[in-house]
Amino acid sequence: MADLAARLAEVDERIADAARAAGRDPSELTRIVVTKFHPVALVEQLYRLGVRDVGENRQQEFSRKAAEAAALDGLRWHFIGQAQTNKARAIRAAASVVHSVDRSRLADALHAAAEPGEPVLDVLLQVNLTEDAGRGGVAPGDLEPLAAHVATLPSLRVRGVMAVAPLDEPPAPAFERLRDCAETVRRVVPDAGWISAGMTADFAEAIAAGATHLRIGSAITGPRPDRG
Repeated sequence: MADLAARLAEVDERIADAARAAGRDPSELTRIVVTKFHPVALVEQLYRLGVRDVGENRQQEFSRKAAEAAALDGLRWHFIGQAQTNKARAIRAAASVVHSVDRSRLADALHAAAEPGEPVLDVLLQVNLTEDAGRGGVAPGDLEPLAAHVATLPSLRVRGVMAVAPLDEPPAPAFERLRDCAETVRRVVPDAGWISAGMTADFAEAIAAGATHLRIGSAITGPRPDRG
């Protein structure tokens, strides 16, 4: 627990330093701790340390941990992985935010999964910043019509955009393109101000480009255990 607290404090200090270097207020940023492959006990420890935003990218693990941690009041679960339409109901049941909406069919499935009286689900539109069509995310040229479609679904609320930096270029120019994509979405949904970008190796560049949500994993949680 002491080591976890120290890692969390160190990362938060680095985030604050990067925010101030970019002329931004650190309080504008949401730090999401990605707990992939770690037991729910780690989520409980993080909660005791004040963490309220956690993320997962595999539906089964996401659903299981959210159920096991249901007693942790105020904990927000972010689904950040590629989503299959046939998993939409399970994802929606556990998620506070879905970061990876990249096609109309997925948005439609998440909307159809809404139960009567269920709160509106916050979603981010994932953008593919590479030339590889096989990567997750919508092509920037197709982003505006996707935003327009999702904005018509009353059980979903478009909050902004999400992306992962490409592996074959520096992160800064990629995140600048994402900032342009965020402006595209705001032409359709003016209050969609969230930008989910930046992980352990590149969150300073993401903050400089306007990121509001950072997805930090092993720098806080420590090495991931073997998959089981």
